Parts: sequence; structure tokens; C-alpha cells
Amino acid sequence: MQTSTVFLTLLALCVVSFFVGRHKSRLIGMAGGGLQSLHSLPTHYGYMAALWAGLPALLLFVVWLAVEGSVVRSLVIASLPAEVRAQGVDQLGLYYNQLVGHAVGNIEPASLDATQLAASAVYNEVMNYSRNLKMLLVCLVAIIGGMLAVMRVKPDLRARNHVESIFTWILFSCSFIAVLTTLGIVLSVLFEAIRFFQAISITDFLFGLQWSPQMAIRADQVGASGSFGFVPLLVGTLLISAVAMLIAVPVGLMSAIYLSEYASRRFRSITKPVLEILAGVPTVVYGFFAALTVAPFIRNLGESVGLSVASESALAAGLVMGIMIIPFVMSLSDDIISAVPDTMREASLGMGATMSETIRKVLLPAALPGIVGGILLAVSRAIGETMIVVMAAGLSAKLTINPLEAVTTITVQIVTLLVGDQEFDSPKTLAAFALGLVLFFVTLLLNVIALYVVRKYREQYE
Repeated sequence: MQTSTVFLTLLALCVVSFFVGRHKSRLIGMAGGGLQSLHSLPTHYGYMAALWAGLPALLLFVVWLAVEGSVVRSLVIASLPAEVRAQGVDQLGLYYNQLVGHAVGNIEPASLDATQLAASAVYNEVMNYSRNLKMLLVCLVAIIGGMLAVMRVKPDLRARNHVESIFTWILFSCSFIAVLTTLGIVLSVLFEAIRFFQAISITDFLFGLQWSPQMAIRADQVGASGSFGFVPLLVGTLLISAVAMLIAVPVGLMSAIYLSEYASRRFRSITKPVLEILAGVPTVVYGFFAALTVAPFIRNLGESVGLSVASESALAAGLVMGIMIIPFVMSLSDDIISAVPDTMREASLGMGATMSETIRKVLLPAALPGIVGGILLAVSRAIGETMIVVMAAGLSAKLTINPLEAVTTITVQIVTLLVGDQEFDSPKTLAAFALGLVLFFVTLLLNVIALYVVRKYREQYE
């Protein structure tokens, strides 16, 4: 049985349990003088039956999927001859992967020996048995759970409290999983970064002015030790982000002011969704636009006035990145400005202030904490952008603040260091994790500052 088949069958059993539980509660309610005799609504009894049928069976299904692969592997390897099992771990793993590939139809039998062909048949037999048993047990648990829930349906059963309690635990589990995922990401990056700092001094990394992570294979080769100075990457990242924010903040903020205060309802209903379409455009499309259109235009324009502009410049990447972030700033600022109470607008206009004076002296000061928080979140978005910079800004790490020159960013170097087959014992590859750790703390700091500004200066309106 396919996994999707088991899941759909389980979903169908939950639906059946819901209707059976709801129907029984209605019958009991009618027999007791009406539905008002029930503690909860009939739908709550149905939800309780569906949850009792679905959650234990779903838990069994997930656990089975988690252990199925290792159990099947152990059984198949146990069926192999002793001389085959005596191989090393890597050789035995390759041997097993080949027979599994044949079992699923990806490897021709001519490339396998007789033992692998026999083990492949054993693999198919064990997998079929596992799938059938999984289907049987999941359905059995779902049916038993649904029947027990239906049998418990009584007028005084607090089904609503029961259902709400279960959903509370489900929501808590989802939140806990999100926290664990974040913690796992941080720890995985941190452990690899520590390995990097054991080979390269953290002082040289944080304050070095040269970035050349190329490592020679032999010690007698030229450039046998790379340079891992982080400063050029940080300056390049901040330079491109600054150019992007010089475009995104004024245009996004002015657009938000116009849409919230000046535009008609019809114009706003059309324009805002159109502008937000930009947020859904893939970043690789922006990268093509920057590399094929904006960068050549800036280079030709610079040459026409006697300036030397690189083919891949920070200005081109920053301009396109700013265009990409405009909907982000505009949408956040529009929501924040629109949230200012109308009584403040009306009071200002009633005292004789013009619309522009009301915006400058009443609305923007009231919405400033939210706007600043949104801008800082947009800065985090700009710092973490990769594809546009890869295609439009170049790969050379230069310590410069000239936007007409080619620079690189932290994210671009992370991509470059991890492209292709890499040895994760090399400082060159481990440097990507150190860069990721620093980038994580930079964006985390910006987010913390944004939250602090919003909470400290937020106005509370009644």
C-alpha cells in the first residue's frame, strides 16, 4: 500500500467517525427531550470521535514510517551470506543500495550478482508485508478509537471541553516543534562554526581585511593557506543593502501614504494587489532583470558621463533588490498607517490642519514605531538576499564603499563555498557555517531592535 493510500483511508475513517458520533449524539439528544439536553453541540461529539479515530492511528503511522526503513534494512542484511555481511560499513551500504535500486526498478539486473538479486526479492517481500501490516494496523487502531469515542457519547459528556483540550495540545506541539527546529538549525550551524574557529583564529575572521578562501591541496603550493577576513563581505553586504533601502524605503513609504490617505477606495483595491504581486515574483527573475537589463544600462550610462562602472556592480544589485523590497515596506507601512484611529485624523483636520500637515505631524509620529520596525525587518530581508547578488554583483570580495564597483556579500560566499563536491573537514567549506552564524546573529539583532522599538514606542489607542 502506498503512503498516500493509507493516509486517505485514515482520513475517510475519521470522516465516518465524525458523522457517526454526531448522529448518535443527535439521537441521544432527541430521546432526552431535545438537543438542549446535551452538554455540547452534536458537532463537538463528532469532532471528538474523529480525533479519537485519527490521532492514535496517525501517531502509529508516523512512527511506522520513521522505523520502517531501518527495520527492513536489518531484515534484508540479515538474509545475506556471512561473507557479504563481513564487509565494511561503506561497502555494505553500497551493496544494499544497489539491490534496493534494482528492487524499485532503477538498476538493471545485469549489473548485480545472484546474491543481490535474491536479496532484492527478499526486500520486495518484506516491504510488501510491511505495507500491508501498516495498512491493517492503522485502520484497526482508527476503527477501535472511533468506536470507543462513539460508545462514550452521553448527554453529560463534556465533548466541547475534550475537543478544545486536544486542540490546545496540538497547537502547543506545533509551537514546540517550531522552537525545536529553530534550535536545531542554530546548533547545527554553531557546531560546524566551532570546528572552523579551531582551524582559523576568530580574531582573523572578524577583523581580517582579505577574503580568499581558496585552500591548496599540498602545503608546497602557492596560496597553501587562504585568507578568511570577514570585513570585506560585511562591507559589501551593508553597501548593497544600503542602496536597496535608499530605493525601497522612500518609494514604499510614499506609496503607503498615498494609498492610505489620498487614493480612492477603488484605486486602492486595484493598485495595492498589483504592487504586492512584485513580492511573489521569484528572486531569480529579479536576478535576470538585474544582470541583463539594469547592469548594462548603468554601465553604459556611466561610460557616457566618463565614469568607470563594473559590469557587475553593487548599484545594479541594490537597485533591483530595492524594487523587490518595495511591496514589503509598502504593505507594512500601509497597514500601520491605516491602523491609526480616524479620530486623530478628524481632530487634526477639525482644528484647521491640512492633509499634508496631518500626515506629517499626527499620523507619521503615531505610526513611526511600526514603520521603523517594518523597515528594520526589510533590512533583514535585504541582508539575507542571495540570488540577485549572485547574478548582478559579482563574486570578488573587495573592501570598498564605491557602489559602482563589483562586490560580494555573505550569502553569495556561502553559496560559493558549498557548491559542488566539498570536504566538510576543510576550513574552506567550514567557513560557510561561520558566515551563516554571523549572518544569523546580524539578522537576529535587527529583528530584536525592531521588536524593541515597536514595543517601547507603540501607542495604545482606545
